[in-house]
Amino acid sequence: MVPGSRIADLLKASTRSAIHLELRDWYTLDDPDWRTWRAGQLPDVAVTRAGWSDMVREVTARGVAVRRLRVISEPVSDYVHYEYDITAAHNLAAGEDVRWLSRRVATDLFLPPADFWVIDDVVVFNHFNGDGDWIDEELRDDAVLAARLTEAFDVAWAQGTPHADYRLPTS
Repeated sequence: MVPGSRIADLLKASTRSAIHLELRDWYTLDDPDWRTWRAGQLPDVAVTRAGWSDMVREVTARGVAVRRLRVISEPVSDYVHYEYDITAAHNLAAGEDVRWLSRRVATDLFLPPADFWVIDDVVVFNHFNGDGDWIDEELRDDAVLAARLTEAFDVAWAQGTPHADYRLPTS
């Protein structure tokens, strides 16, 4: 979890759904799990990310659907490859539903330029610098915006490939 982010509090209070759109090919490169993966080892995300996983398990146990869609370039960046390698043990094991969507397939979709969450009717945009470091978030309590983003997400989600069926391109 990102220090200073309100995502965890919103998820803990959620009652219906949480959707997360990821649009970047790189995120924070000083992540210890990323460095472990780069060294040729699979990080033990059950331990290193237990706080997130435990929280998502509690949220999904209450019946809240948590969906994550990753819009990616292909061939994928090393960072996306790393995310792919930890998704089953991290996101899926916690109860998230994850899909992958090639940027080439997404060209006819209307998606915002920033990663976002919609948790019930609250929107949180995540802002990053060019190197993938999280800068801050923008919270918007706007039901109309939440509905528009959810509609765009659902269209993209329908075109995405479930994690269990997605295979990284070989080149």
